[in-house]
Amino acid sequence: MRNTLFTLLFLMASISIFSQDMDEQTEIKKVIETFFEGLHNGDSTKISGTLHKDLKIQTTTTTKDGKKVLRTDEASSFLKSIANKNPDHVYFEKLLSYDIKIDGNLASVWTPYEFYFNGNFSHCGANSFQLFNNNGKWEIIYLVDMRRRDDCKALNIKK
Repeated sequence: MRNTLFTLLFLMASISIFSQDMDEQTEIKKVIETFFEGLHNGDSTKISGTLHKDLKIQTTTTTKDGKKVLRTDEASSFLKSIANKNPDHVYFEKLLSYDIKIDGNLASVWTPYEFYFNGNFSHCGANSFQLFNNNGKWEIIYLVDMRRRDDCKALNIKK
């Protein structure tokens, strides 16, 4: 009887912890989805609502001559470019998967993607988001993306 009670309490605690983790993952995924809704719709206000005030943004790519480049952008410049996006330009970033890791108030999200401009394939790569739980609200504190045009199918996508 005692073993049965212990087992039951252990299972209930495990289910509760699993449920909390899934709730956190759902909240974090919603932040990323909201970010991309803003990107796709040219809505810098929507994007801004997902960002921490001290956001850092970087992009890495390889030049045509094979040189690896890391570029840092200001959050304000990024938001301004979204706000001033040509309405005839249609951006669509198709996220292929989400790999979410959480430890306390820090989360990491890896999202391989394909990017389309005006309906035409432009490039592929991966985004790496770092999020901070700012007293109950998950906010993006760091975003780095990698862009390439070659070997897009070679990206190892975890399903």
